Amino acid sequence: MIPTVEWKNGIVRMLDQTKLPLETVYNDCKDYQTVARGIKELWVRGAPAIGVSAAMGLALGARQITAASFDEFWPKFEEICSYLAATRPTAVNLFWAIERVKKFVQANKNKDLDALRAMLIEESQRMHDEDIATNKRMGAFGSAFVSDGDNIITHCNAGSIATAGYGTAEGVMRSAVAQGKKIHVYVDETRPVLQGTRLTAWELMQENIPCTLITDNMAGYFMYRDMIDLAIVGADRITRNGDVANKIGTYSLAVLCKEHGIPFYVAAPLSTIDFTMESGVLIPIEERDPREVTHVFGKCQIAPDGVRAANPAFDVTPARYITAIITEVGAFLPRDIHKLADGKTDPEKIRMNGPHQ
Repeated sequence: MIPTVEWKNGIVRMLDQTKLPLETVYNDCKDYQTVARGIKELWVRGAPAIGVSAAMGLALGARQITAASFDEFWPKFEEICSYLAATRPTAVNLFWAIERVKKFVQANKNKDLDALRAMLIEESQRMHDEDIATNKRMGAFGSAFVSDGDNIITHCNAGSIATAGYGTAEGVMRSAVAQGKKIHVYVDETRPVLQGTRLTAWELMQENIPCTLITDNMAGYFMYRDMIDLAIVGADRITRNGDVANKIGTYSLAVLCKEHGIPFYVAAPLSTIDFTMESGVLIPIEERDPREVTHVFGKCQIAPDGVRAANPAFDVTPARYITAIITEVGAFLPRDIHKLADGKTDPEKIRMNGPHQ
């Protein structure tokens, strides 16, 4: 498992995922502006990894601020928070991480500024380590929904490099394999940026998990022929009612699963649940450069000159298509997710015990 993002020798080292699988390249971010660029340009992607990267970017930014007092420091720090928040609109972990760090700063505003800067580095590392532990707990809960011999389909990339480590959807797969279960994974290519082709297939091969790469429009074919047992995907934002925003094409996959009676699972940490948002229709959907559609990697043109192209980066899967949402505190029916909002509800009282509940 190679590091996705890490604090090292006073800089943030970020795996440039746009170069994978042909090259393994790390970009050194010496300021928060470069971290923001890395998030915007997809050097790092995946909701949990974006959140951790933002926290580290804020720690870098705090070191760039010249201030004699907290009152002078705080407005400049808020400007950095806003700058990072503007990078990508859909993944809620970005905003969750920024708000967590802002609260941390306010809670320690009476500290010496140099001490506060050092504490921010420690807090970003703590968030990094917590994410890995969260993913492992999620994998343990999710593995109960995977049987020996299962053929799984997944979309986009929800592996270790979409997180601080281990993975969400792929973390469930890793946990199942660690228990001795034999699985096979069908990997959607995930147009137009090809995260499935470039990242998920590569990660699964690194883990020696058998997989087959398919184009996005082949999923129905394999379902029709009874070659898929379940689907597991990640998420970028989950709303109170259990609607899920994930990489474009997830909704289509969920509808196909519903038609064929195939369970459709979403694996995501609690930090991906936006309890302030009532339903998926309210989720802001990022529109990316149309050249991602008309060109392969922005270089090789595959469409006629002047054609209009749309490029929404995410879609929303309504809760009715989702069998369960797997988190670090258990798996839940989408309709029960809102009950976790107060932080007081005992998860065991609403937790699913297995796929046949």
